[in-house]
Amino acid sequence: MTPRHPLTPGRAGAASAALALVLASAATGSPVSAAGGEGADVPRGTVAYRPVAQFGTAGRPRDLLLHPDSKKLYVGSDDLPETADVNESGLHVLDPADGKVRSTVGQAPGPTGSLGRRAVRQLLAPLPGDGAVFFYPLRGIGTAKDGDAAAAGAWVPGAAVTHAAAGLTPSTVLVAQGSVLSEVEIATAAVKRSVTLEGGDGFAVDAARGAVWFTDVGNRRMHRIDAATFTVTATVELPAGDGFAGFTEVDPGTGAVWVGLDTSVVVHDATGKRLGIIKGGADMPRAASFDATTHETFVVWQDAGDTSQPGSDNNGALTVHRTRDLQEAVKPVVLPGMHTQSGSAAVAVEPGGAVVLVSDPVAGKITRLERATSPRVTGNPSDQAVTAGTRVSLTAEAEGTPRPTVAWQVSTDAGRTWRAVEGATSPVHTFTAALSDNGRRYRAEFVNDAGTVHSTAATLTVTITDTTTGGTGGPGDTGGAGSTGSTGPTGSTGSTTGGADGGPDGGPDGGSAGTGGAAGTPGTVGGGSAGATVGATVGGGTNATATGGALASTGVAVASLAGSAVVLTAAGWVLMRRARQRTDS
Repeated sequence: MTPRHPLTPGRAGAASAALALVLASAATGSPVSAAGGEGADVPRGTVAYRPVAQFGTAGRPRDLLLHPDSKKLYVGSDDLPETADVNESGLHVLDPADGKVRSTVGQAPGPTGSLGRRAVRQLLAPLPGDGAVFFYPLRGIGTAKDGDAAAAGAWVPGAAVTHAAAGLTPSTVLVAQGSVLSEVEIATAAVKRSVTLEGGDGFAVDAARGAVWFTDVGNRRMHRIDAATFTVTATVELPAGDGFAGFTEVDPGTGAVWVGLDTSVVVHDATGKRLGIIKGGADMPRAASFDATTHETFVVWQDAGDTSQPGSDNNGALTVHRTRDLQEAVKPVVLPGMHTQSGSAAVAVEPGGAVVLVSDPVAGKITRLERATSPRVTGNPSDQAVTAGTRVSLTAEAEGTPRPTVAWQVSTDAGRTWRAVEGATSPVHTFTAALSDNGRRYRAEFVNDAGTVHSTAATLTVTITDTTTGGTGGPGDTGGAGSTGSTGPTGSTGSTTGGADGGPDGGPDGGSAGTGGAAGTPGTVGGGSAGATVGATVGGGTNATATGGALASTGVAVASLAGSAVVLTAAGWVLMRRARQRTDS
């Protein structure tokens, strides 16, 4: 049972309410986004973590280890009291993707060497290729790998082991028995050397720099032990407080020492100089892990589990911090029901930070969280100018993890407000442009668990279709009546040719046929003149063939026909004059 202490509300508690919305969004598949305006985009490269699965297949998990070679998830567990028919204590090997149990190693040697069901409290180091070195109560140091029927193990002499960690060499581990720190052989648990301190709780090993950092929370101190001489070479004062220890971990990359203390994390560099303090509000830091690729530290915070205390909401959180400046790299993620009443949580991080696994000893669950990166627009829609009735296609593209969803939006007020286009949820939005769409702006909204971004807006210009094809032809000239032929001795019948009809678009019908001259006496030539046949066309209208007449012209003045008629008439008058002269003579 964790001791009670006064709690004060702080950042972690305040973050819970905001993050509850994010988690609810992830659960329902309906990401939250701001409405209206051109803004509301998250900064480029925003990262978030989202819970994607929970595994309840490994009893009450106490520690986690992602094997660097086999990629298997090793889980050290106690038995769950509510499953009285099954003892789930032991070393479980899971598939980290879906939590499927590959095997369970439940048997390990006791102090006399006899096998028995053993709980596994700490996972100390991976074995080459596969398997793990672990600590099991009260003084056992064991080794096992996937598929083993039982673990190998030996018992450390002396008092009960209170904390253990990887050793300074592959064949050793370090164990704390209260304030005594010892280096022991893995295979035999034989003690190689020891150092006794004033007091102590937990420690961490900086193998790269040959140091061990041992915390003594009761005296608010941290001691640096030289790995070569196994002596204390420095002592660092810790901030005053209530005296509750969470964890001591060393960042392998920088050598910085992270100490979970009360409701804060105190960070010192490799020399012991204090770098800063991360405040956790009402929650208490209980586990930390480092990722060398992203240079980030992952911290699990647990609630005290007493909702009668101010600031206690029964929920914990996962925070992620940049190792260079301790600032948050990711918004905190709420871990519902995560409290300390049944033990401390554990955390394991896949290299690169794509996957984080957090154990919850209260619920007997392991939560898998995956890294999400905000969408980045890689293609924007372009402005378009079309005529009404034309099909329009707008295209926008974005990338992100997980793959972002897309929804098109339209603005009718130059981008001041936006509304969703019903059913437009693919990268290509196609529709038929109407005149009412003129001036509208369209953009794509991309959403995933890390945030929302928008494409640039494209403006649509819509005009009326031009349906004109030409003007109407002018009226045709009416043909004149034919002249009556004069009488002659041998005159022929006068011409009776009327004007040709104009086409439908060239104007009204041509003039009526001329009246032919009467039959003359022999020797008289008829003098009837042909009616005019010219129908003028104006504006390019197409004339059809007139009934009973000649083809009307198409867009061209038929002056040549009129000229021919004049020539024929003149020739007729010349013949008539010659005939009269012969008669008179």
